[in-house]
Amino acid sequence: MPAFLKRLLPTARKPALPDELLVNERRVPLQVREHPTARRIVLRIAPGGGGVRLTVPRRTARATILDFLERHRGWVEERLGPAPAHVADGAFLPFRGGSLLVRHDPARRLARLDPPAGEGEPWRLHVGGEAAHTARRVADALKREARRDLEAAVERHAMALGLRPRALSLKDTTSRWGSCTADRRLSFSWRIVMAPPFVLDYLVAHEMAHLREMNHGPGFWALCRELCPGMDAGRDWLRREGASLHAWRFSPAEPGQNAA
Repeated sequence: MPAFLKRLLPTARKPALPDELLVNERRVPLQVREHPTARRIVLRIAPGGGGVRLTVPRRTARATILDFLERHRGWVEERLGPAPAHVADGAFLPFRGGSLLVRHDPARRLARLDPPAGEGEPWRLHVGGEAAHTARRVADALKREARRDLEAAVERHAMALGLRPRALSLKDTTSRWGSCTADRRLSFSWRIVMAPPFVLDYLVAHEMAHLREMNHGPGFWALCRELCPGMDAGRDWLRREGASLHAWRFSPAEPGQNAA
């Protein structure tokens, strides 16, 4: 066949890469992006555990990418944590470095949080109302406890820093755990109360340091460490375990879904 005809004939399309992965019994989005200057494959977890992202050199073979994903499956599963769990009666949630047992009593009017009865025992959260609203009532209770812990940490660091924020708000974001605006307004994910206290303390110190240093330069990190000498442990915990806190769903479970 003449060479010019070969150039005109359509070429067979390469098999497409999957757009999602099955990780810990759930499907998560997979994004693969070619970069002209990349020399190796770089694997990242999307903020909040919202997916898997790969940056690959140009013309990387599909088989090479799939082999890379298979070799790093354990790392991805560890970072993304367990499959989403819906909160209901009998569920055990992470809470302040320990665990929290949810107990639903339809006759109860107000939620009550009991501390652990002994070493290794869980906190116990008693909520009332209709069973369908249990998850929302648990979330409301966690938000109250998160605000209490966050306000105490803010006050502690404010005394050391000599500066106070104008406001403190709670959100349920997956992209970041906290933020500080130029007009000194702090915002935190209320799910941080599910993490150990030293993690919450680092997060507050981080955002409080922004009241003086609105950047992530050497001066900022020096101030952050001054406020929280154990910041490395808190930062590492969030990077390693933070996504697992977003696995909990505080909306009613659909029929057939796990409640815990």
